[in-house]
Amino acid sequence: MGVVNFIVQNILTQASITIALIALLGLALQRKSAGDVISGTFKTLLGFLVLSAGSGIIVLSLTYFGKIFSKGFGMQGIVPSIEAINGQAMNTLHLGNSIALTFLSIFVVNIIIARFTRWKYIFLTGQAILWMATMTTVFGSFAGLSGISLIVVGGIVGGIFAVGMPAIAQPIVRMITGSDDIALGHFCTVGYMFTAGVAKLVGDKSKSTEDLKLPKGFEFLQDTYLSVGLVMIPLYIITAIFAGPKFGAQFSGNVNYVVYAFLQAVQFVVGVYVLLSGVRLLLGEIVPAFRGIALKIVPDAIPALDCPVLFPYAPNAVTIGFIGTTIGSVLAMFILPRFGLAMILPGMLTNFFAGGTAGIFGNAVGGRRGAVIATIAHGFFITLLPALLVVSFNKMGFINATATDVDTVTAALLYAWIISPILKAI
Repeated sequence: MGVVNFIVQNILTQASITIALIALLGLALQRKSAGDVISGTFKTLLGFLVLSAGSGIIVLSLTYFGKIFSKGFGMQGIVPSIEAINGQAMNTLHLGNSIALTFLSIFVVNIIIARFTRWKYIFLTGQAILWMATMTTVFGSFAGLSGISLIVVGGIVGGIFAVGMPAIAQPIVRMITGSDDIALGHFCTVGYMFTAGVAKLVGDKSKSTEDLKLPKGFEFLQDTYLSVGLVMIPLYIITAIFAGPKFGAQFSGNVNYVVYAFLQAVQFVVGVYVLLSGVRLLLGEIVPAFRGIALKIVPDAIPALDCPVLFPYAPNAVTIGFIGTTIGSVLAMFILPRFGLAMILPGMLTNFFAGGTAGIFGNAVGGRRGAVIATIAHGFFITLLPALLVVSFNKMGFINATATDVDTVTAALLYAWIISPILKAI
């Protein structure tokens, strides 16, 4: 068990190492030269780490923004955190071993399904699988499962999600990328498909967010990073002013709190730049390397990668999606408590990564109008599901807790509403 835990905690949950090892295997199976194998493996590792570095910069900037937002607008409620649930499950409920084995079980089921069905997707976002393993283990345990049955059921449920979600999203991913070289491996796909459905109803596909024509004096805004900065800088500064100088000084130190907010907004843009650079480097190496695995282990396999791989295809839609999802989540924060549900505070990280991807989906299906309207609906939707999950968590002893990533929330609700009642009836 110690060896399994070491592998899970130090290798499989380190997505950069996992993807680099997959690239190494793919290149080796193609019998590339030692130099090509080393080069391709290292560039894959480097690309993913550059992508992760960009994500880290964005996370730090948005963590600051989330704090001044809560203070500035006086919002008190539940902040969704799957990390906190994972920690409590491992330390308080002593489910660490079961989570680790369920994690491996999901991988195995994913490969089996991909090998023997027409769903040829290999889910490569290791951290997302860890969160899925956490949710299926926690809810499976409270449904009465234990031991092998807990791990097997969790592996089957998680494995189906790991293959099914990329398969469901692939027709739209194909529209976005123009090929089947990659798939989307991000457990927010239920929300993306909801967004696409709304965009289909209200949108106009003929007018894309990427075709926006600006007057000559404003053509500089066609630059992705300048346009992102134009949105984020006022947003940060205004929010910091509402939070006030005393609260802002806790973060800014000797720097004026408004200037610090400005610099944090610029850091956000820096994070986007680094992230997109990593995406380009990663895709240049992982797709050719993955072809070797596809030919040998899972014929015609398609790598399902994390959501930032789609950002370069529609950068304007990413910005629109972030803003629209944030608006929708703020509306839901005020409206849902009127129906007896918990107040869920907007999660800026989810709003950027999931919201940005939702914007790309909305634009692909319904153009710029679809992207705007559907991402507001997306923000409401991804707030509603965690609010519904609070009720189940409260019954299980997780007071004022809920999770993000609507696919993992959907899996948890599947346990709470369907699997658990069936098991208790039996």
